[in-house]
Amino acid sequence: MSEPLWEVFVRPRRGLAHAHVGSLHAPDAELALRNARDVYTRRQEGVSIWVVPAAAITASSPDEKDAFFEPAADKVYRHPTFYIVPEGAEHI
Repeated sequence: MSEPLWEVFVRPRRGLAHAHVGSLHAPDAELALRNARDVYTRRQEGVSIWVVPAAAITASSPDEKDAFFEPAADKVYRHPTFYIVPEGAEHI
């Protein structure tokens, strides 16, 4: 049986979001974290690493994007055209 697949996310410096940088196989979370450090931050370019079992990720399908995201289109209040900007209001 092969080792589980882990997805690796690295935060390059404080204040930035974690970004997906790749995947690796490891038997457990601790080893996945150590391997991710060795593989994806060799030049000390990260301040934080997340490893997530690939099997735990649930994602929408690009093939179903129209049906999946369509319900948001009927909520007009999400669009700036719904609001009336009063005269004299600056920086909106």
